[in-house]
Amino acid sequence: MTAPLTIYGDPGSGNCLKVKWVAAHLGIPTVWRDVDVPGGGTRTPEFLALNPAGRVPIVVRPDGAVLSESNAIILYLAEGSSLVPEAPFDRARMLQWMFWEQYSHEPYIAVRRYQLHYLKRAPEDLDPRLAERGGDALRLMAATLARSAFMAGDALTLADVALVAYTRMAHEGGFDLAAYPAVGAWVGRVESGLGIGAYAGPA
Repeated sequence: MTAPLTIYGDPGSGNCLKVKWVAAHLGIPTVWRDVDVPGGGTRTPEFLALNPAGRVPIVVRPDGAVLSESNAIILYLAEGSSLVPEAPFDRARMLQWMFWEQYSHEPYIAVRRYQLHYLKRAPEDLDPRLAERGGDALRLMAATLARSAFMAGDALTLADVALVAYTRMAHEGGFDLAAYPAVGAWVGRVESGLGIGAYAGPA
């Protein structure tokens, strides 16, 4: 039996859940280690020895090698699977959306969710650019999904895994997915394809 990978993550983090989902979908043996991010779990000497950047998720291989950054981890896990297109252009288009997710989606939708849901800040106290740019991201996704079933074409890829993590939680950041029916339908397709079920609320 293959020795399992160890995933260090916060179960309320979409970035951490991406890693859990991909491993489960592909049947990769893993052990999950909860890290309490709000409680300082990423700032302990033990965790910083694994990832000096002080962020989750990380994966530790049986040989002790450590990999961080959620989208790098899921690409490592999924190489050679149906979640990664074989054709160079299709693979690049998948990566395009994965890069975009971390630069133009997560910093607005996930950050606004964190401030409203976890920090309990009032909407009027938040930077208005979070709502504006989060809305821009959802509109671009809706336009893309009007042309294809998934973000990088007609098949489920890591682009969809990367983007669904916080999109399906977007209502907790004050974004109404009912205004983007193509996005809402896509969320259902990705949840079904990964076998993760509908979002039931934060951990």
